[in-house]
Amino acid sequence: MKKVSIIIVTYNSEHDIYDCVNSIRRYADIPLSEIELVIVDNGSHGVDSMFECLRSLWGEDLVLLKNTHNGGYGQGNNVGIRNSTAPLILIMNPDVRLASHFFAKPLKAFESDAGLCMYGVKQMLTETMESHYSFMCTYMMNGYLRTLIQALCNRLEWYMPRWQYFSGSCFFVRRSMFEEVGLFDESVFMYGEEDDIHWRLMHRWGPHFRYDKSMRYVHLTSERQPDADYEIKFLHVAMKQNEKKGYSRDKTVRQFLRIYRVLYWVESVKVLAGHADDRKVMLKEMLNRIKHIKRKEMGL
Repeated sequence: MKKVSIIIVTYNSEHDIYDCVNSIRRYADIPLSEIELVIVDNGSHGVDSMFECLRSLWGEDLVLLKNTHNGGYGQGNNVGIRNSTAPLILIMNPDVRLASHFFAKPLKAFESDAGLCMYGVKQMLTETMESHYSFMCTYMMNGYLRTLIQALCNRLEWYMPRWQYFSGSCFFVRRSMFEEVGLFDESVFMYGEEDDIHWRLMHRWGPHFRYDKSMRYVHLTSERQPDADYEIKFLHVAMKQNEKKGYSRDKTVRQFLRIYRVLYWVESVKVLAGHADDRKVMLKEMLNRIKHIKRKEMGL
């Protein structure tokens, strides 16, 4: 019987997926026969050769699916979930590498607590460099307060389940609860899924989420450069997701404006103190673009 189904969505991810799968094998602290590995491909080039290599790495006991179309990250994950069988699901990006024993503790936690919805673990940028994105505050929180709490909680590793959601790159979720709230929202192609999933689970089941800082994974994003185009996508997704919850688009824009004002002020102080100006230009661009979106939302 499979105890956990790992869902990985790939799209031209051949340079990542093999090391990802090898890390699962390396850090599995339960028998591999109890792990159901499900890989959904969203239309990669050379997918057949990739699938053959995956069979040679894992064996024949895995589920390899070619999606009918590239419907995005959430839709691809939903395909994988609907073709899996275990009561516990691990959502995992192909550019994730497990860095500690990974399955026995969450399984025990879900088995001992029938109300537990999600289980998050510590994200790293490298095996020695910590990430600040293991969990984040909801975008419906006041932007000034969100920035302060986010910085404080990350430094202290203090997780507040009612107000903070786990990074979508790697998290455990109970299948029955996730299915009841509708799985991933397939109207969103990519980005911002975590806040929406957290909100739906919390409002149906309560804030029954657990964070385990002793378990770690590496998310290979340390070389990602500041990019306003990338960041602005989160604003558009947050506007759409928050509107479903009765939180106006204008309010969401104002919260983002507050967030980036604080980040810009902090970066300006760093520059005055002699630190490199690696983000200030991008943050200024973000402020200008958010102001433009705000004027557009107000019809000005």
